[in-house]
Amino acid sequence: MIEIELISLVAFLLIAFSIGSNDTSNAFGICIGCRIISVRKSIIPLFALVLIGALFQGDRVVKTVGYELVATSVQISAVALIISAVIIVIANIRGLPVSTHQVIVGSLFGSGVAFGTSVSVETLSKIVLSWLLSPFISGFLAILVFLSIEKFLRHYNFLQVEKILKSLLLCSAVVIAYNMGANELATAIAPIARSRDYHSIAFLGAISVSIGAFTLSRRIAETLCKGITTLDPKSGLSAHFGAGLAVYLFTILGMPVSATYSLVGGITAVGLLKGVRTVKFRVLKRIALNWAFAPILAFILSSIASKIYLWI
Repeated sequence: MIEIELISLVAFLLIAFSIGSNDTSNAFGICIGCRIISVRKSIIPLFALVLIGALFQGDRVVKTVGYELVATSVQISAVALIISAVIIVIANIRGLPVSTHQVIVGSLFGSGVAFGTSVSVETLSKIVLSWLLSPFISGFLAILVFLSIEKFLRHYNFLQVEKILKSLLLCSAVVIAYNMGANELATAIAPIARSRDYHSIAFLGAISVSIGAFTLSRRIAETLCKGITTLDPKSGLSAHFGAGLAVYLFTILGMPVSATYSLVGGITAVGLLKGVRTVKFRVLKRIALNWAFAPILAFILSSIASKIYLWI
């Protein structure tokens, strides 16, 4: 039993590492792309904000995923976290934005079904609905922010506008980094929340997130900042705030939604507002296919792995 718990912890830390490599781009990627801050300088504030978010509001998402979705056990959590870690790391190495939430939820549900434990289809339906709605809500909010910014900044000269936008962009990065702890990291903690001290595991997770951010985040940043549409500070700010507000709203509801796909929704909406030709639909299609494929793959692989574990 101790060995299984240790494996679960290692898998969790690997997922947290992957959250850092993937979702630092959501928080500071646009700032990095606009040369407002470097990857190195973003690590310390990222660690602090992720930890604060996990400690202050992470319990809501943990309750939904770790208690209401599946009646977890040490074995179920171990299989789900291992499969999740493998999928997330491979996606990150390929430079693809992937939702930690979708992979973990898919793996956890697949493992729960295979083990024959209590699973809640109603909770899963609410989570999937949140996944579907979050990019559109993010896009809607991003457009509102974009139009408001344009109206507000009309009376300022170019240099003043640029300075204001860069400052606000950093503020929006703070919101998303906080959400990483309250939503992303909390989802990863959820499978092992029953058997571990929440505060200590959140601290270890925040450290692992920071290490992952420093190591691998640049490739995902390039996909988000340049792959979908060209982002200037005003567009980036609008997409950031739209995504940050959307994820925070779902966090209050205890729903594990992806900052990655919320940001994609915000970036796409702003790109469409600027003109259809600015949006690279080929990249968007690849991201959408990955969005649909990841939780299904996680469910299947986790189910198979769980059956093998039970057979052995």
